[in-house]
Amino acid sequence: MTGTLRHAESEAEIALCFPVMRELRPALASAADFIAYVGRQRPLGYRLLAAWKDGAPVALAGYRRQENLVHGSHLYVDDLVTTEAERGQRHGAQLLEAIAAEARTLRCRKVVLGTGLANSLAQRFYFRQGMLATGLSFSLALD
Repeated sequence: MTGTLRHAESEAEIALCFPVMRELRPALASAADFIAYVGRQRPLGYRLLAAWKDGAPVALAGYRRQENLVHGSHLYVDDLVTTEAERGQRHGAQLLEAIAAEARTLRCRKVVLGTGLANSLAQRFYFRQGMLATGLSFSLALD
């Protein structure tokens, strides 16, 4: 069973999404912090698409349109999470399909996302969705 997809736009809807996002981003301290984060990212094109079931979000995809020399015009998925209780119900697949459809509408060349090297379950899921590993990201933590 899949949920109904719609963007979380209001602060109240974003607050409802906080417990779901916290499963992916446990460093988020509060719903207020999450609302502030989304508010700071919106001018950069960030949108929060949710799968809603019985009036509550059960899966989320935070994404934005970007353009660079590596990928050209693309939609970048910052966050993709389904609550533990709802995994296996196709919510993540439904979210990625909707993002791919939006990317096509926007004439983007691809959908791009990153995942941790140790996150083998997510990597298997991405492969099943037709995504390929095409690079490796590096980061430098700054004090």
